[in-house]
Amino acid sequence: MRHLVNRHLNTAYSRNRILRIMRLMGIQSVTRKKKMVRTMKSGDFTAKNGLGRQFISEFKNEKWLTDVTEFKLKTGRRVFMCAILDLFDNSIVAYRFGLSNNNRLVFDTLKAALAANPGASPMIHSDRGFQFTSYGFRKILKAHGMTQSMSRVGKCIDNGPMESFFGKLKSERYNLVRKDTGYGTYQQLIDDLDVYIHFYNHERPQEVLYGLTPVELRKIAA
Repeated sequence: MRHLVNRHLNTAYSRNRILRIMRLMGIQSVTRKKKMVRTMKSGDFTAKNGLGRQFISEFKNEKWLTDVTEFKLKTGRRVFMCAILDLFDNSIVAYRFGLSNNNRLVFDTLKAALAANPGASPMIHSDRGFQFTSYGFRKILKAHGMTQSMSRVGKCIDNGPMESFFGKLKSERYNLVRKDTGYGTYQQLIDDLDVYIHFYNHERPQEVLYGLTPVELRKIAA
């Protein structure tokens, strides 16, 4: 919030001053404070946790994180989203939506990330979901010279930044709409979340990026 206010007003207000003003105006962050703990499943192919919670990356396309999350329409129908995050700038380099949590959703997301970053061969970290332990996923990684890393069973913090992004997406957009009007159709949901992800990548400054947006830092690296 401090970065956004200072950008729009061309000011240099401190974090504490913005916090005091927010409290006076009754404005409070909706970013989630708690994380859900899930038990990971093991599949046919597993890998060690090569990432080791080293969430800092010095180079673009050096370390990618990926996972699948779930949303619900007003009808109760579930919609799944797979996303890939680059630890260098916390940008979402690719994401896809689907009505089924299956291998194709994950494979299409990975292929989109590779197409958007020609020549990239990063380490990719995930949980032990069946898609990430499948032969098909391993085949794509091998074809592009990528290294695989996996969270330990029941340790969702091993994939913390990815979980954090999904938390921001849900608390800052999805949950607010769901409590208000909800999402009536699949297209309405994905259109709205497309807008948020564009905002996240292009307009939402991050403290850990020295007040830059992910795309701004990515352009500097380029």
